Amino acid sequence: MDTITTNSQDIERALRTIITAIGEDPEREGLKDTPNRIMRMFKEIFRGYDEAQKPKITTFSNDAHSSDMICDNGDFYSVCEHHMMPFFGQYHFAYIPNPNGKILGISKVARVVGYCAARLQLQERLGHDIVNMLSEALDGEALGFAIVIKGRHMCKSMRGVKNNGPMCTTYYTGKFKEDAQLRNEFLLQINQSQTL
Repeated sequence: MDTITTNSQDIERALRTIITAIGEDPEREGLKDTPNRIMRMFKEIFRGYDEAQKPKITTFSNDAHSSDMICDNGDFYSVCEHHMMPFFGQYHFAYIPNPNGKILGISKVARVVGYCAARLQLQERLGHDIVNMLSEALDGEALGFAIVIKGRHMCKSMRGVKNNGPMCTTYYTGKFKEDAQLRNEFLLQINQSQTL
């Protein structure tokens, strides 16, 4: 059983305390069920703490013996660990398989991104967590990984500086780290994918 389900009553009690502390009435009609709704939402958006929900990463034999770059991109949603506010955006991912190793089931990349993002997180760490999990699934044999994450942080746009600009982080390993031309090819793929 996941931690949130185990501690659901504690979570609801704490949320009622917060609602009271900000000057609201947790027994008001519109707020009566809010602690329970938030607890159930936490179960979904913080599923990254539940080992039972860790994605099964399907891999296949690299029968084509390809060492070409394989790319994927999509959206992500997470919660910043500093202010517990959402941040969200797009990821762009690539890897170079070992010609004599395995390749990833490409839908698994999105599942890993979602799982790693589903915890209190830093954008700077998120790319490392994703690459580490996928590298482990490939037995550490991939020739290189690249990930670019562009995120909008509500803690930046709703409070403090109140600025909407996105944050961009990158993480490269193996051939992507060593070869500037390969990195440029990956960045070109990102630009082209944005026009689809």
